[in-house]
Amino acid sequence: MAPSPSAGSSPGAAGSTAGRARMTIGQVLDQLRPDYPGITIPKIRFLEDKGLIKPERTPSGYRKFAGDDIDRLRYILRMQRDHYLPLKVIGQHLDAIDRGLEPPPIDSVVPTVPKVSLTSDGLPSPESFARRSDVRLSRRELLKIAEVSDELLTQLEQFGLVSARTGTGHYDTDALVIAETARELAEFGFEPRHLRAFKTAADREVGLVEQVVAPLKRGRDAAAKGRADDVTSEIAALSVRLHATLVKQGLERI
Repeated sequence: MAPSPSAGSSPGAAGSTAGRARMTIGQVLDQLRPDYPGITIPKIRFLEDKGLIKPERTPSGYRKFAGDDIDRLRYILRMQRDHYLPLKVIGQHLDAIDRGLEPPPIDSVVPTVPKVSLTSDGLPSPESFARRSDVRLSRRELLKIAEVSDELLTQLEQFGLVSARTGTGHYDTDALVIAETARELAEFGFEPRHLRAFKTAADREVGLVEQVVAPLKRGRDAAAKGRADDVTSEIAALSVRLHATLVKQGLERI
């Protein structure tokens, strides 16, 4: 096997970070975040609960990660990000590797979805709101890539959180992000009915933006629509920043 899982190989004893040193879960995050910004402590714990990683435990119950554990995490995250493999399939790959076998070849059968443009603090930028996705996913592709069940997607549609494009029956990048997020929130006990509150809050914010932008759209010059679109994107980004910061501030008081 090749020495570095980040270069496309399988995790194993010869991994680039292999060694006897043990790291805390916080140190593991620092190692992984440059390549996988979305990694979180709950995500790592979830992968452990699924049996995909097995870090050592101290007598006090703290997790300690070896180099092989980090290589294994990189492999899992890369298979999810680059090949959209569900965890069940990744588990089969890891089982084969653990038994000294080569994992099955990976055939790309789904499209690559563009990443949303983010600012340095992780929040959406005005450009991300201005961008219009050309991605069109079938229902089957959406279920596969987002790793959600048909039942969960149906519930998300029933509560108005996800919908196919009118006239095409295809889903876009926004639907994919919402479905993936709903799946991750479900790990903490959130059901689609709980997420309806987020949709209601978002609709209110959209209403406020519309009030400001409506007069600009009524301009008679050729550049009116362009100015309105620019203002919409800027206000949207500021709105999300304010919303996220207020939530952060509120959580600090808990």
